[in-house]
Amino acid sequence: MSYSPCPDPVLGDADGVNAIETLIVPRAVDLGEMEVRRALPSTKRQMVGPFIFFDQMGPAEFLTDQGIDVRPHPHINLATLTYLFEGEILHRDSLGTEQTIKPGAVNWMRAGKGIVHSERTSEERKKHGQKLFGLQTWMALPEAQEESAPEFIHYGSDDLPLFDSEGIKARIIAGEAFGKKSNLRTASETLYSDVELQAGRSMPIDATYEERALYTISGEIEIAGDHFEKGQLLVLRPGDPITVSAKSTARFMIFGGAPMEGPRYIWWNFVSSRPERIEAAKEEWAKGRFDTVPGDEADFIPLPEDIGKPRRAEGGVHYP
Repeated sequence: MSYSPCPDPVLGDADGVNAIETLIVPRAVDLGEMEVRRALPSTKRQMVGPFIFFDQMGPAEFLTDQGIDVRPHPHINLATLTYLFEGEILHRDSLGTEQTIKPGAVNWMRAGKGIVHSERTSEERKKHGQKLFGLQTWMALPEAQEESAPEFIHYGSDDLPLFDSEGIKARIIAGEAFGKKSNLRTASETLYSDVELQAGRSMPIDATYEERALYTISGEIEIAGDHFEKGQLLVLRPGDPITVSAKSTARFMIFGGAPMEGPRYIWWNFVSSRPERIEAAKEEWAKGRFDTVPGDEADFIPLPEDIGKPRRAEGGVHYP
């Protein structure tokens, strides 16, 4: 998914919730074909572990001959992870990959020194229309791996471990949780799980990882006496185990990990520990020096001209 900035809304007051360090209300971005809700980066919080970008795509419903059409665009010094609840997306990239992602599966793309990709609804899928609902996240790479070779790996839904016991269902996307470990090899210590909690059930979230957050997908949960509905990002206080209770059957993502070794800069689709690297990438894209996407060479997203220069905030990232 290509990045476009938007202002933050007025956020709620979470001071009364001791377990919650920060409450973020995602910003709604109208992309024309669907609405995207952006939780990270935010003026309240720039990163959680390696996660520097967290987008909820949809839910949206496309009629016949409609779908998403994200033209080829570049990334550097980051990894993207796409995860769907409904629908399909056809991914193509400059490595020659052509891969359809379906619900419960993962598309993991490490940009490293540079990659170009497109995300579209296939022509076959357009014939019937579809619902689309999912998440796309970006993870900053450790400095030593920022210029690594790009790669793409697809993990089918059967490749990711599942936990199902006592009213808790969880798919372990990355890291370790519920006594299970994901096969996905991330660049740094990372936690990412898709959890469904039945109404009336409770579950602990241990302080195993240094930075943790919870993003609500559906239903209503309770933490430390406060209730939270869908579409909210809760950054949990470091070092404190918490308990989540479901007031109704609820689905949420738990994510986080070890913080990066230093701040990151972000501009458009580029993330790096070095602002000069982003300036170089801008010039490379403007002059056509990135590799093209086989079968998708004729179209691309031009370099934007109106979103300022890459900047950073202490301990994270600042965006225009």
